[in-house]
Amino acid sequence: MIKAEARFNVAPDEDSVSNSSQGNEDLDYSDYSEKKLSIKVHYDADTENQNFLLQPTMGKKKYETEYLPGTTSFGMSVFNLSNAIVGSGILGLSYAMANTGIALFMFLLVFVSIFSLYSIHLLLKTANEGGSLLYEQLGLKAFGLPGKLAASGSVTLQNIGAMSSYLYIVKYEFPLVIKALMGITEGSGQWYLNGDYLVILVSIGIILPLSLFRTLGYLGYTSGFSLMCMVFFLIVVIYKKFQIPCPLEIDFMNTTLNKTWPSHEDTSHGDHNQTDEDMCKPKYFVFNSQTVYAVPILTFSFVCHPAVLPIYQELKGRSRRRMMNVSNVSFFAMFVMYLLAALFGYLTFYSNVEPELLHTYSKVSGAGVIFVVVRLAVLMAVTLTVPIVVFP
Repeated sequence: MIKAEARFNVAPDEDSVSNSSQGNEDLDYSDYSEKKLSIKVHYDADTENQNFLLQPTMGKKKYETEYLPGTTSFGMSVFNLSNAIVGSGILGLSYAMANTGIALFMFLLVFVSIFSLYSIHLLLKTANEGGSLLYEQLGLKAFGLPGKLAASGSVTLQNIGAMSSYLYIVKYEFPLVIKALMGITEGSGQWYLNGDYLVILVSIGIILPLSLFRTLGYLGYTSGFSLMCMVFFLIVVIYKKFQIPCPLEIDFMNTTLNKTWPSHEDTSHGDHNQTDEDMCKPKYFVFNSQTVYAVPILTFSFVCHPAVLPIYQELKGRSRRRMMNVSNVSFFAMFVMYLLAALFGYLTFYSNVEPELLHTYSKVSGAGVIFVVVRLAVLMAVTLTVPIVVFP
């Protein structure tokens, strides 16, 4: 047993051949020729009966379970994971910064990103030791049937919440885009301006066909396009920071703040005593009644874990180190995008920013047709994110 453990002390996904273009073909199973057939099946029935991390023979079996070669490239995997990270939460980050301050927001964002990245490390290590790339199988091996049901239920509930937030944006933003493109000022009950109908059409016409792909590789192209839409949104937010003056007009402030942000009722009533310099001065630490609502926005911003194992399973040249590199690149790119979007959105409107950043821009007179295009880009981005969420 000691000899067997020494042989498998270095996992095949951590050795020096992990960067080989042969991917999974560089593993040596010569001493286990009688087990080669188990690689071609999706599950090893004998392995499923093993107790999770308790049997000494697990070291021999854990790398054979579900070891089908991946076909998705490193770049496409980065696109898919980045698309799973970014979502509707980016529209609320400026609001979160306004209620926490720049310094506190950056501290929380760094903490959440590091914590989430470390949890991916633990998730990949658990999958490697458990011999499965499915959450339900890991739960089954660890705690039996209750563990399987708990894992399945957790993934289902998290993904339902994520998809609901994306479709919520489609429901309320898509009619506004259609009105702007068609020059309609007042809706007269047309069916194509009904958000309920539009959600159904988008779900059946776009989301459903993309969700029928059996592999994530094809979704890498749609994920890349989704990220391009978000980059366009970020560029416009940065550009408009230098176009929209501060302080904002009184009409804008009155129509925006009275109902959307109750925590600033006192300041809206005291506008006569508040100088322009105070209104346009960034704050580094903020604590108010809305600060507690900013924390869930930041916590949700890096949630992508249900999609990690499916992406890992299809990664070409699959190894834990390679998948961590995919995670590092994706997290760093999304961290920069989140920080810039939140910072420039906050520095544009300061305490006047609304929970949904696009709504804040829509209240600015003369915002221009560019924000119609931005709304459409964000709609495309969140719509193309849903198939990644559905896949697990």
